[in-house]
Amino acid sequence: MAIKQSALIIGRQPLAEALETGRPIDKILMQKNISGDAIAGIRQLAREKNIPIQMVPQEKLHSLTRANHQGVIAFAALVQYMDLQQVIDHVVSNGDIPLFVMLDGVTDVRNIGAIARSAHCCGAQALVIPDKGVGALNEEAMKSSAGALEHIHVCRVNSLLKAVDTLHLNGIQVFTSEMRADKKVYELQLKDPCCIIMGDEGKGVQPYLAKAADAFFTIPMANKFDSFNVSVATGIVLYEAMKHRLGKV
Repeated sequence: MAIKQSALIIGRQPLAEALETGRPIDKILMQKNISGDAIAGIRQLAREKNIPIQMVPQEKLHSLTRANHQGVIAFAALVQYMDLQQVIDHVVSNGDIPLFVMLDGVTDVRNIGAIARSAHCCGAQALVIPDKGVGALNEEAMKSSAGALEHIHVCRVNSLLKAVDTLHLNGIQVFTSEMRADKKVYELQLKDPCCIIMGDEGKGVQPYLAKAADAFFTIPMANKFDSFNVSVATGIVLYEAMKHRLGKV
């Protein structure tokens, strides 16, 4: 997966062309109360490609560029976002056992980069993120990943719950952390196709998403404390999965 050069896409026609040609886009900033046929077309294409649109005051757009933005500016993505089902098919066709990570509400881009780094080092094939409510895969995330985001599939979805349904339909179990869970992380069936959901350090995985999980687990700690940092916790789980798959447990 090649990293693309970061850039702003400014104006209606350049943005429409970028969307039509499939250029990866992180998000679109659109001036409040803007209208027109071109805007309607941009909205439609953005919906089809799961690209978030943020409505902002005109002043916000002016602060980003002095060019004639015509009420729209987009941020070109540094990664090529992939379709979840296509990634599952690709992993399985290669003879590999799916090991994915899903992020729910993780907004610190350094954590996301570190998670991607651990994922790649431990053999996970994909990172599943929502189109809203997650930190952008910007230059800082790329730096924190130490290049791992070049090598792991990134699937951006408009609904994490629907993504869980897709995983289940493909025989992939979903596990999520829960401080009060009875099962320890090393007791999970991590040799089997699975996806680990990791949530915001403060709120954890959203309840509606946690209910869809197949099992809850906790990471034992030597001392009573709040919890591990989310990127550290993810690394622990993924390393445990790698041990299981290497036959070391």
